[in-house]
Amino acid sequence: MSNLDFEIARSLPVQLKSNMLSELQERYTHKARSLNIKPSARRLFVSIESQTCWLDSDDDPLTRTFRVSTGTRPPSNQEGSNGTPTGLHRIQEKIGGGSRVGTVFKGRVSIGKQYEELDHKDREPNLITTRILWLSGLEPGHNQGPGHDSYERYIYFHGTNHEDKIGEPSSGGCIQLLNTEIIELFDLTTLGDHVYIS
Repeated sequence: MSNLDFEIARSLPVQLKSNMLSELQERYTHKARSLNIKPSARRLFVSIESQTCWLDSDDDPLTRTFRVSTGTRPPSNQEGSNGTPTGLHRIQEKIGGGSRVGTVFKGRVSIGKQYEELDHKDREPNLITTRILWLSGLEPGHNQGPGHDSYERYIYFHGTNHEDKIGEPSSGGCIQLLNTEIIELFDLTTLGDHVYIS
């Protein structure tokens, strides 16, 4: 998908985005049924096309919407591709609870500094900040297993030091959010919640 295509997708009318969510919900239901997996009480749906994430919950009639940034490269489940993986996942680990907004993580460990505290050169790369939701794939042969395992590829939801890029592809395969919104998402989800990416 070209940059122009993403600009068009980002400006899609609300109704069309709602239709996208409905389609993702249907795909998720079908996939969970085919894998004999019970749907989780909370579900995250990510549209790579529209750079949007929705949080849907059995306990809350309000569906929350977040702008995201996925991989700059085409979607892919292959190790080394740097593409955002597709399909059904679960939240395997939650890291960073209680950390200050903008805290930088390396190897999923806080370095004890916010990105604003780093030298300009150290702020240039795309950093992992604030919170981490580490995903594992639930589809053997697609996003689970040797060569295409989302967990082994370190695929996360996380904050970023380049918030101006949110809403367009800019990551190395992860799903990035605004730092304040990854905190909200972190607090609203729990281990085992399903994530469907398409």
